Amino acid sequence: MPELPDVAVYLESLERRILGARLLKVRLLNPFLLRTAVPPIASAEGKKVLGLRRLGKRIVLALEGGLFLVVHLMIAGRFQWESKRKGLAQFEFDTGKLTLTEAGTKRRASLHLVQGEAALAAMDPGGIDVMNAALRTFSEALKRENHTVKRALTDPHLFSGIGNAYSDEILHRAKMSPFAMTSQLSDDDVRRLHEATKETLNLWTERLRRQTGDGFPEKVTAFREEMAVHGRYGKPCPVCGAPVQRIVYAENETNYCARCQTGGRILADRALSRLLKKSWPRSLDELE
Repeated sequence: MPELPDVAVYLESLERRILGARLLKVRLLNPFLLRTAVPPIASAEGKKVLGLRRLGKRIVLALEGGLFLVVHLMIAGRFQWESKRKGLAQFEFDTGKLTLTEAGTKRRASLHLVQGEAALAAMDPGGIDVMNAALRTFSEALKRENHTVKRALTDPHLFSGIGNAYSDEILHRAKMSPFAMTSQLSDDDVRRLHEATKETLNLWTERLRRQTGDGFPEKVTAFREEMAVHGRYGKPCPVCGAPVQRIVYAENETNYCARCQTGGRILADRALSRLLKKSWPRSLDELE
């Protein structure tokens, strides 16, 4: 799922192409994409794009007349500029064509058209903007409820724009276990996590910005070779060389370095540890 760095670069690329442009036509090629009926989608046609913004992981196009097109790409949704693919929807501007595609068969991407700032605000989960949050604000959000730090970072009601991939990278930079409980974090832990969050998101936004240049983002993925741990199970940690570990749950997995983040302890994977029972390795030493 595109997260804050990916969405930020999408917005910058779109601004260069459609800010001030007129939306001539919206073609819906999948009936399940549009999740609102009022105002009708046709009312967006002919309107000029006045601005673009991020709402959590959503991309918002502000149009004339107080209208807002809100796109949530979810896991497999992507934007393409001047593509020959049909996709789920096509947005024809007087400067070019934007296509919304979605890989796979599950249709999770969504499009909303809402009227007015109040209606748009109602779609905001309420998480803080970590890039501009002071340490105190960050700490208050982090400790609002007692969760694992991994769950807290990815909760859109607490933090805006962080998902599975970048939370792994943040926790690795902070040298913190994904299972650490927020209520038990010291002031130094919170400070370290605050710094790691900003540094990681800034690093990746700049990296993706350089890779994209004046072009349009083509390879938006949660798995990148330059990542330290996310999606790199079994590969060496770039800091200490220990094999990256993982915890699999539902459709996601958490990746971490046992040596850097958990004092050498391998965290229990619910499915595998139950299957292997006594054979489940508790530490890197047992694994080796």
